[in-house]
Amino acid sequence: MITKDRPDSALRTLDRLAALPERPPVVVVDNGLDPAVTEALRAHPAGAQVLAPGRNTGALGRNLAVRHAASPYVAFSDDDSWWQAGALRRAADLLDAHPRLGLLAARSLVGPEQRDDPLNELLARSPLPPDPGLPGRPVLGFLGCACVVRRRAHLDAGGYHPLLFFGAEETLLAYDLAAAGWGVSYDPSVTAYHHPDPGERPGRTVLLRRNALLTDWLRRPVRLALRHTLALSAAAVRGDAGAAAALGGVAARMPAALRLRRRLPLRVERTVRLLEEYVPAASAYEDAGERRTT
Repeated sequence: MITKDRPDSALRTLDRLAALPERPPVVVVDNGLDPAVTEALRAHPAGAQVLAPGRNTGALGRNLAVRHAASPYVAFSDDDSWWQAGALRRAADLLDAHPRLGLLAARSLVGPEQRDDPLNELLARSPLPPDPGLPGRPVLGFLGCACVVRRRAHLDAGGYHPLLFFGAEETLLAYDLAAAGWGVSYDPSVTAYHHPDPGERPGRTVLLRRNALLTDWLRRPVRLALRHTLALSAAAVRGDAGAAAALGGVAARMPAALRLRRRLPLRVERTVRLLEEYVPAASAYEDAGERRTT
């Protein structure tokens, strides 16, 4: 679990995790700087191993947690999400039965009314053909607080990319898992609960658009990355302040993106293009859509 400056929410999530019949060992990465919060997390009856890196590591805190985990499988939570009773046992059984499965995307139910996250339907309707070596539906997307990863696969793929930090960081990890030969699947028989704070999160859309374009420059063909850069630039010229801010973020990171660039294998690129016919990627650059997923 990763958390930052939300002790009430984090302690509530620890309550939920401690109540699971599986009683999983818990690793918490505290991205905040308040030692009182860190101590409160350590004192919780869940007995979590609490890591305090002394800075905000963003989504990279999940990489830190995976390195410290002792189990072969790691389920991710944020400080506002937890797992349905029995879900982790079901996930472990699926990972045991499918040795090529690197990451299992779970069904996410949102809020007290437990409504389906819109991503559930997109994943369930994935156009990728069934794979006898994988459960559920093969996909190249997931929700970071509702997935279970094979620890070896996560480490093999390099985990979450440092250049993205936070925001739409899941897509690049899915690409890298597939490039390393691991499967990514959605199986709704594994369920997580997500109770985000109501209201908008300022700046999130900018991060999503920035990281979508950085993902293209890191892994996709140059012609495609250029086309998407031009689409975002055109939106900025039309007065879209979010597009302009996203472009500024990309420009600041472009030298590192080019240095770290590694093209996807052709088999994975073909899969991504098939998915983009189902969910067009261009919309992430032309408007302020909240999530680009494949």
